[in-house]
Amino acid sequence: MNGQQYHAPESVGRLQTGALGVGGIAMVLAIFGALRSPGAFYESYLVSFLLVLGLSLGSLGLVMLQHLTSGHWGVIIRRPLESATRTLPLIAIFFLPIALFGMKYLYAAWLDPQKLTEQPLSDFQHSYLTHGGYLTRAVTYFALWLALMFIFNRWSKQQDTNQNDRALRRRLQMLAGPGIILYVFAMSFAAIDWVMSLSPHWASTIYGFIFVGGQLISSMSFMIAVVVLLSRAEPFASIVQPRHLHDLGKLLLAFVMLWAYFDFSQLLIVWSGNQPEEISFYRTRLYGEWGVVAVIVVVFHFFVPFFLLLSQDLKRNAKILTRIAMWLILMRLVDLFWMTRPEFTSSAVPTWLDLVLPVALGGLWLGFFAFNLKQCPLLPLGDPDLAKAIEHHEH
Repeated sequence: MNGQQYHAPESVGRLQTGALGVGGIAMVLAIFGALRSPGAFYESYLVSFLLVLGLSLGSLGLVMLQHLTSGHWGVIIRRPLESATRTLPLIAIFFLPIALFGMKYLYAAWLDPQKLTEQPLSDFQHSYLTHGGYLTRAVTYFALWLALMFIFNRWSKQQDTNQNDRALRRRLQMLAGPGIILYVFAMSFAAIDWVMSLSPHWASTIYGFIFVGGQLISSMSFMIAVVVLLSRAEPFASIVQPRHLHDLGKLLLAFVMLWAYFDFSQLLIVWSGNQPEEISFYRTRLYGEWGVVAVIVVVFHFFVPFFLLLSQDLKRNAKILTRIAMWLILMRLVDLFWMTRPEFTSSAVPTWLDLVLPVALGGLWLGFFAFNLKQCPLLPLGDPDLAKAIEHHEH
């Protein structure tokens, strides 16, 4: 196959320009908010950072899952997934404001000596939750994620020029399994450091898995939207079929169920234990204004998408499936808002920074993604399963 035939259409260039423009304007407004009220800024910034982090890391997880399973579902989205993973350097830059300036606003519960005196930590918590330890572990997480991103992108590019290299494909498959384990472990500890430590006196062993499940939802939803966008022009217009959307829709349904299982398991264990130090997380999130947000998450993040995605016809309808996918990305933002913000305020009403920062970080991330998507052919031309994955079926 000729790689020249699979370049990104002009719509990707327009997406890049528009996203960078909107994201840049929103970031200027957000910087004004940071100067005016840094505490409120970083509380909102953390939520938006976690959202775009999920888009990148979820894509990395899906790339490795596709290599591990050799599923045809992943061939059609592999290059968009790889483009999303290559935004990780931008994510590392997005993390710098938190690491350099935001820690004292976000993690005062274990950085402020006065608060430690009022609510002392255990010896282990005191030794683990330190400024230096936080930064050292963050560097380790990003180094691991960036290494996996670099290796899988490099080997995938090599595969285009070595289509019959079985050893290369075997290396991709053999690294994918350990890579997924490393991704899950690193994200679990990152969730503990960056989010769970907002309330250092509460702990959950399944907390990181909830984030992993949410990241898979975010990235798969985004890939569905990208595939539908690309299918409006050649070359994807003659490649994407209802069966492809059906496969992606089934995986999205599976990830929604996986996320719900992790989330409900945590609630069930804490509820049945009914220990004072364990129920603090839900005591602030299931009552009052935050209780309303909890109901919104349960209904619109799980029940509505779950029942819609059960329909085969809806999963094959590009217009409806795209709307469900975009809605789930919005619900991921609401869920992250619900998981983090109650540690700082009893009010569930979003501030203007809560609206501006997702546009700022999301716009810049989307523009960088579009730029990456234009750098390689839209399909992995060296994948031995490519012909079968894109062949047309009558049914």
